[in-house]
Amino acid sequence: MLKVAILDDYQNVSQQFVDLKKLSGKYEIKIFSEPFADEADAIEKLAEFKALLIMRERTPITKNLIENLTKLKFIITSGLRNKSIDLDATKKRKIIVSGTESNTNPTPELTWALILGLARNLKEEIDNMYQGYWQTSVGVELKGKILGLIGLGKVGTQVARVGKAFGMQVMAWSENLNLDTCKELDVLPCSKEDLIKNSDFLSIHVQGGERYKNCITLKEMDKMKKTSFLINTSRGPIINEDDLIIALSTNVIAGAGLDVYEKEPLSENNKLRFLPNALLTPHIGYVTAENYHVYFTQMIESLEACVNGEPIRVIE
Repeated sequence: MLKVAILDDYQNVSQQFVDLKKLSGKYEIKIFSEPFADEADAIEKLAEFKALLIMRERTPITKNLIENLTKLKFIITSGLRNKSIDLDATKKRKIIVSGTESNTNPTPELTWALILGLARNLKEEIDNMYQGYWQTSVGVELKGKILGLIGLGKVGTQVARVGKAFGMQVMAWSENLNLDTCKELDVLPCSKEDLIKNSDFLSIHVQGGERYKNCITLKEMDKMKKTSFLINTSRGPIINEDDLIIALSTNVIAGAGLDVYEKEPLSENNKLRFLPNALLTPHIGYVTAENYHVYFTQMIESLEACVNGEPIRVIE
């Protein structure tokens, strides 16, 4: 019987979206709800498994891990790309890597939850309501403000459309900015420096990786308006986390809305957790019932296809 591991099911919800009992006669499935302590722990616990079903960019599937999991034949990931998988190592081992489709709307929706939460001081006001206080802050309106977007791809485009609906001026920059998209959306293309200096809300929507790592450091934050807000629902390392803590602690900027972090899950003692001007969510941009239904049903579909020798949605 094929041994299958479902990794990093933090909320223990995979069984809500796929009936694993129906697969029990064909596969021996084990769910791992907790992150591994380290790579050695992962190697030890996954040694007997032939297939891994993984959530994108939770457990890193490194060269060392792949080389040590000698029985591994298939890796099925949520999404159609996963930068935390060493694809060169999987090719060398002839391990098939397959993916799933993914809805693009959940992350833009959460982006706006963070923007609105920052604009109207929702963290402070909600906390204070439970403490018996009433109207303790003064918010700001979005209409007429400048929304700056780092990235205008699938997610950034949706964020831009909502910004325009709110009556905001929208600017965008990235290293491969599509000017036709800017024209279509009535978004002003600009330099990175102009975007940083002028934005009232600066939101990040580029892919992770080395290209944009440390794209925003204290140097950039020093150039932002003191009344501006920084939002990141993309990948944690795009913003230098230590620099962000300094900027928020010293009011270099007004606040930040974050769904992603340099290391996840975010440690209990991370300083971001204790900053009043940091609005934090635990990387839930993609965590919706609709998305999870797509992920888990297509993971099983991809696994079945791999086992039958006709893999689908192959990632190379």
